[in-house]
Amino acid sequence: MFGLGMPELLVILVIILVVFGAGKLPKIGEGLGKGISNFKKSIKENEEAGDDVSQDEKTGSSSGHEK
Repeated sequence: MFGLGMPELLVILVIILVVFGAGKLPKIGEGLGKGISNFKKSIKENEEAGDDVSQDEKTGSSSGHEK
């Protein structure tokens, strides 16, 4: 995992704990979790939209761009 072993991860965790304090760590974790979740959801929506466009191209149907 990026060349980081368990000792390095523990040192990073201790530094984060000292900088932010124990009270803010759950809020930081929650924010990171929501951000990652939203990122994954947007990627999935973009892939689905891309699949819809590629299906339209395969079938030859228009996507509402008629003149």
